[in-house]
Amino acid sequence: MGRTAEVTYKNRLFGTDGARGVANAELTIELAMNIGRAAAMVLTDNTTERHPKVVIGKDTRISSDMLEGALIAGLCSVGADVVLLGAVPTPAVAYLIKKYSADAGIMISASHNPFEYNGIKLFSSDGYKLPDALEEEIEKIVLDNEKPYPQPTGNAIGRVTHSDTAVDDYIDHIISTVDYNLDGMNIAIDCSNGSSSVTAEKLFTKLGAKCSMLSDKPDGININCKCGSTHMEKLQSYVVENKLDLGVAFDGDADRCLAVDENGEIVDGDFIMAICALDLASHNKLNKRTAVGTVMSNMGFGIFCRDNNLNFAVTDVGDRYVLEEMLKEGYNFGGEQSGHVIFLDYATTGDGQLTAVHLLSLINRRKARLSSISTLMTKYPQVLVNVEVTPEGKLAFGENKIISEKINEVKDKLGEDGRILVRMSGTEPLIRVMIEGKDKSLIERLADETADVIGKELG
Repeated sequence: MGRTAEVTYKNRLFGTDGARGVANAELTIELAMNIGRAAAMVLTDNTTERHPKVVIGKDTRISSDMLEGALIAGLCSVGADVVLLGAVPTPAVAYLIKKYSADAGIMISASHNPFEYNGIKLFSSDGYKLPDALEEEIEKIVLDNEKPYPQPTGNAIGRVTHSDTAVDDYIDHIISTVDYNLDGMNIAIDCSNGSSSVTAEKLFTKLGAKCSMLSDKPDGININCKCGSTHMEKLQSYVVENKLDLGVAFDGDADRCLAVDENGEIVDGDFIMAICALDLASHNKLNKRTAVGTVMSNMGFGIFCRDNNLNFAVTDVGDRYVLEEMLKEGYNFGGEQSGHVIFLDYATTGDGQLTAVHLLSLINRRKARLSSISTLMTKYPQVLVNVEVTPEGKLAFGENKIISEKINEVKDKLGEDGRILVRMSGTEPLIRVMIEGKDKSLIERLADETADVIGKELG
């Protein structure tokens, strides 16, 4: 069961989920404009006989309008037409690229991060996030001036249009993926004051559920603030106090979903994957009887797969790497403990609302309680400690011998009954220490010890 610590090095501009930083400080309008220019050059270079089309969606944070304006300027200045989708979930952008016959898509969001952050996620014409190679091409144009930006004039300049149907088109797509509705279900939905605020109530009500809405009134600065999939306490209390069937929570751009059962217990991405994977397999809809997870997946998920004659393929952290493995090997289901779950038969990226709809439809079809269904997997105690480090410390992490020695010492103490994973965050100035094992007090002590060493060396 033991797995070694792993270090992931990312590109200079793009992390594990797009370019991200504090808006107007690290992620400036100049940088956003140039990303738009370079993205159009790299992603639409086969459209010389017409204006390439790029769709743009955004989440609800205050800086999204500003960055949208910069991206529009950059894209139109190199001859690309822009279709504005408005505030929509990230997976809506991925889906609508193909529906609207666009050449590329951009989502403006920093996902689960606080409101002062923002980010730019790029999608190719097939609705998939960009592989590292294409991101590196864009980086070379933006950071190294490898190619000059074209400067068309006259009618070669791009135009801007607005889509009035983006939200409804996306909702209709999700509804089309399930055969069983949510009639009779009484649920709570935490929208994190983010993108799902414009879609969730209409979607779940249309499917027949009675919905109590939480954190669905974004004001630009309350996105992810003590709500959503990273702060589940309010949803847990609400479900129990109001005797609801369950609750679901999304993050800022609604590509993650976590659930709460009728007793207020959190059902994380590993449990959701176990429930859905076994159901898919029982209907012969799980390709190669394989679920794809990451090195952060709980040890209990691997044991669940083994006990149910399912295969478990493991990738690096990040839904993009889960997706790459799925595409390479012909798998159709995978995800992360954080709630990114990919139903590849219906979506090209993690989709929180799609995940919730399939989970709830399954529960309603079985006339079961989420608490009883989630007992199919046993979760090993897991401790995650985030250590703030300097930018220089983050870069030096992989070469630090004292930290490596501490990690090896912890591995020896855990033996076959546990594991340690220490990795850099792809989006924040953090080193993440994750330890699993049977003895909770032991892993908590070892996690604190490891975090202390990292903080002293790199903080």
